[in-house]
Amino acid sequence: MDVDLRKLRYFVAVAEESHFGRAAARLHITQPVLSRQIRVLEHELGAQLFTRGKQATALTAAGRQLLEDARPLLASAQALGRRVQRAARGASTFTVGFMPGITVTGAVRDFTDRHPELDVQVVRTSWDTQVQAVREGLLDVSFVRLPVDHRGLTLRPVFREPRVAVLPARHRLAGKQSIGIADLAAERLLQDPDAVSEWRDLPDRISDEEAGPRPAFRNVEEKLEYVATSGGVLVLPLSTAAYTPTPMSPTCPSTTLAPTRSASPGARTGALR
Repeated sequence: MDVDLRKLRYFVAVAEESHFGRAAARLHITQPVLSRQIRVLEHELGAQLFTRGKQATALTAAGRQLLEDARPLLASAQALGRRVQRAARGASTFTVGFMPGITVTGAVRDFTDRHPELDVQVVRTSWDTQVQAVREGLLDVSFVRLPVDHRGLTLRPVFREPRVAVLPARHRLAGKQSIGIADLAAERLLQDPDAVSEWRDLPDRISDEEAGPRPAFRNVEEKLEYVATSGGVLVLPLSTAAYTPTPMSPTCPSTTLAPTRSASPGARTGALR
């Protein structure tokens, strides 16, 4: 069965907006056209994707599965278009992404020496963009912090390093030689819990409802300043904490946090060699 990418884009818009009217406005089409296209997609897939209510639209189990698969598929299609257009223009650039704290100077210099015909550029990424930028064709390869969703990408392990807890200067744990993950159970974590799976597994950790919504941060520097001025806790790779130091936020090594792993994923059509 051939999948129509346009219908997938329509589906993702409805899934993200949870409302056909808002999705139609976002897509600049009429709501009846959008509803008809979604019904056609459901017929083609042989599954109901949404439960439709007066106030909101919710995903079914089939819809949740399709959303999980549709996003990387659409990103790959977008990346394909960018790479083809770049090839048509005769562009000779190669873009390398890197997360804060990961030094790529040596690898980039070696690659440039072996490929002098390329204009090699480096781009700083974040937790939210480190893989998506590769999928969308904005980066050819990227040095990332694991875990990541690497479907459709080639992943090569690079190195491992310890993680530390970043705390306010007057925190009860500040100054300790080391701490355990259980010591952070009552703390407000200021990052995606998926990045600290050990904290997510704590049976007595502070609940998401008690912690409240996390502030919106654009980068790790803003997170560190928030810790220093407003409290909360971050768990970071040692190199990231050293790369972006905040004098008021000491770090504590942890004896129970597994070392973080870094890797280099690239689109299957290109890798840093």
